[in-house]
Order: sequence, then structure tokens, then C-alpha cells
Amino acid sequence: MSCHAHPDRDSNPVLRLASASPRRRELLASIGVAVEVAPADIDESPRKGESPEQFVSRLAREKAKAGHIGSALPTLGADTVVVCGDVVFGKPRDETHAREMLTALSGRAHRVLSAVAVIGAGGMRECLVATQVVMRRIEEAEMAAYWATKEPVDKAGGYAIQGCAAIFIERLEGSYSAVVGLPLNETASLLRAHGVALWDGALNDVASDAR
Repeated sequence: MSCHAHPDRDSNPVLRLASASPRRRELLASIGVAVEVAPADIDESPRKGESPEQFVSRLAREKAKAGHIGSALPTLGADTVVVCGDVVFGKPRDETHAREMLTALSGRAHRVLSAVAVIGAGGMRECLVATQVVMRRIEEAEMAAYWATKEPVDKAGGYAIQGCAAIFIERLEGSYSAVVGLPLNETASLLRAHGVALWDGALNDVASDAR
């Protein structure tokens, strides 16, 4: 049995996802959660004096609230940013911006902050996960070749750890799935608190069939 092979959950959404990210949808599917996608349109500008942690957590909450309007399902909002020193890296504006970010990340450690907020009948629950990622030194030619793959276009920090950029990563301390876009261990706890069944809920069905 695969983790997301429960037929009822595959066909019936149990969660609204306030994000258009295919990566978050795939991560949720991997733990058996079928979603209804409803991207939230919010202002993602940082506020004066806001720390990276406050910024990413606020965006996750605001996305969850905006996406939850008109829904009876619990709604998940999430945001992920790359932090190098005290500078927050979002998605690159163009190739020049992407190469500037990779140059800053090259040969050093940075943090990836991933915030998740779930709102439902029981109110709002949230988490924030910080992961340290260390990149090897990246050559200029590699940056150009990487941009040509089109992979960095919509990625925070201008790279995707689950894609071609995996060859740039020396080591990681923390949650791999959080760097991809959703910390699954912590997200699972939030979803269970809102009554959302995950793949392991199917174990009850297996036990019943075995009796």
C-alpha cells in the first residue's frame, strides 16, 4: 500500500490549500491528503521592522485566512523564504537577480524558513521550521546553465533542492521537506489537530479487514 493510496481521500478533498504551488500539493498527497486548491491573493510585502521569522509566519496566516473564506474545509496557508545573513530572498525577478542570489549563497550556509498555518472550526494553529542548508561553491557557468533549465524562476532563493540544484547542496540540518515547501512532520500534527486524516488513518481500515 502506498502512503496516498486511500481511494476516498484521492477523490474527495479534505483540506483547502491556499497556494498554487504544485510542490505543496504533491507533498500533501504524499501523506494521503487530497486538497482543493484555492490560491490566496495577498500583499506579500515585508513590513518595517519585521524579522524574517515574523514575516514568513504572517504570510502563512494571511494566506490561510484569505483562502478559508467561503470554505467548510480546514485551510492551509504556507510560505517559505531563504535567509542569507539578515537578507530575505524571495523568488527571482529575472536571471540577473537569480544569479545574484546564488552568488550570495555559494560556498556558505543559509537558513530556509518555512511557516505553516491551518485554520478551521477550532481556530488557527501554526508552526515555523528553520533548516540550515550549506551550498558548495557554484561556478558562473553553472549558474547560467541552471537558469537555462527554468527551474529557478518561481523558487525562493532561486533554487529547488528537489531538482537540478541538488548537486549544489553539501549538507542540510533540519527538515528536507520544509526546504521543498512544507515541513511534513509538523504539518501532519497541525492537520490531525483539525481532524484531517492522513495516510495512517487507512491503517484502521486494514486492521478491520484483517479481523
